[in-house]
Amino acid sequence: MELWAALLCALVASLLGGLYLLGAFRSRRPNEPPLDKGVIPWLGYLLDFRKNSSEFLKKMRRKHGDIFTVLIGGHYFTFVMDPFSFGAIMKESRSKLDFRSFASKLVLQVFGYKPIQASQSTMHALSMKHLTGDGLSLLTKATMGNLQKLMFSKLSSGEEKRPWQEDNLFHYCYNIVFRAGYLALYGTESHRGVDNEEEANERDLVNSNLLFNEFRKYDHLFPCLAYAMLPPKDKLEAERLKRFFWSTLSVRRSCQKDNVSGWITDQDQFLVENGVPEYMRDRFRFMLLWASQGNTGPTAFWLLLYLMKHPDAMRAVKGEVEKVLRENGHKVKAGSPPTDITRDMLNQTPLLDSALEETLRLVAAPLLVRAILQEMSLEMSNGTEYVLRQGDRVALFPHLSVQMDPEIYPEPHKFKYDRFVNPDGTKKDFYKDGKRLKYFNMPWGAGVSICPGRFFATTEIKLFVFLMLAHHDLELVDGEEEIPAIDVSRWGFGTMQPIHDVRFRYR
Repeated sequence: MELWAALLCALVASLLGGLYLLGAFRSRRPNEPPLDKGVIPWLGYLLDFRKNSSEFLKKMRRKHGDIFTVLIGGHYFTFVMDPFSFGAIMKESRSKLDFRSFASKLVLQVFGYKPIQASQSTMHALSMKHLTGDGLSLLTKATMGNLQKLMFSKLSSGEEKRPWQEDNLFHYCYNIVFRAGYLALYGTESHRGVDNEEEANERDLVNSNLLFNEFRKYDHLFPCLAYAMLPPKDKLEAERLKRFFWSTLSVRRSCQKDNVSGWITDQDQFLVENGVPEYMRDRFRFMLLWASQGNTGPTAFWLLLYLMKHPDAMRAVKGEVEKVLRENGHKVKAGSPPTDITRDMLNQTPLLDSALEETLRLVAAPLLVRAILQEMSLEMSNGTEYVLRQGDRVALFPHLSVQMDPEIYPEPHKFKYDRFVNPDGTKKDFYKDGKRLKYFNMPWGAGVSICPGRFFATTEIKLFVFLMLAHHDLELVDGEEEIPAIDVSRWGFGTMQPIHDVRFRYR
């Protein structure tokens, strides 16, 4: 009898301990945000959040207001939806709020890379060195050359217009922009060991296309991989693809390439100096590939699609491109060689800049997360103070709380190419409740975790679109086709993707 009682006590203790670990006994403390755990221990609202993050957060906001804490897959996330309160989070010290711990777990899970504890400021400084200023000028030139190689390698001579060519717009944009960026960053085929430059270029075309096709397979698995929700068959495929990229982008293979960017080589040297083994440096390069090229092609797709769907926008932006070409001594006509576009020329396009910003407002939807390292208070813009609990996470979802706010952006679901520019070409300010907003569009994040590659990414997109508008007539095969809906499974991972492709033609 005593044995059964002991076993029963042990079972009850285990059950209670399990429920405690699953969060079943957590309750809201004084001055904490509203708490909503859902009905399923540990999982909480994981399935709802995974199904459609935006709709879930809309529902929670209607229920709880501009700040609330929800249980998602064993972790408590406090969402802040008031844009005037973003500054308090972005400016908070890393001793209290840190994005690195959350990011480190994610990149290990998704790319197999374990970040080192060495100074992040050094890595950031290297990115700023090579992705801004003179470093960005070098990358712009390299990207320009690769875009020309990919887009115009079969351009016929003569002044006649070529026949219309048809393609899938999403695939075309993603393919070209990805491959041009990859070749600019990771290098081109060495002329050593091949008979001539033409053969080396042909290998670049073939190999970069193979890499893109494999990347798209991995990109398709990415959301479920990030949520650790891949079925067994897809897990095997994800592991195969990881090994493919670790090998293809490896340090050893890089030594056989020409024109590898300083951004790649300097960061690798930094890892070497900090004792990172070669296999982990290979994985780091895979992470950099996704970070640098995972969103640029999809963004270029949406921008060109919006322009083709809005003739007034197409006329205005194309007219600006032609004006910049004329003022810089370039004349484009049928059969002419591809134009060399410089950074200086890209700085003369306020309408293109606005159209790109508007595109990002509509389709860029990152989830910005910080780990709460110690209990702290957060003062909202209305003066209310909340206590944030150590071990939780605080999160922002600007697409919903800012970018789709009709008070900030009238008719927020409409594409307005000149929404971000004043008539004199200067950038507009944006307001809510009569007060100027600092954080009005956040496609690149903000604060210490803002994307260091945003200038290079913007340059890639603008170079591609500039070339498309300068050298091609463009139109949709079906001008009446509706703009496709977005794939809601990708909320939180950057630029959204369409649920289906769109046919277009160009000449």
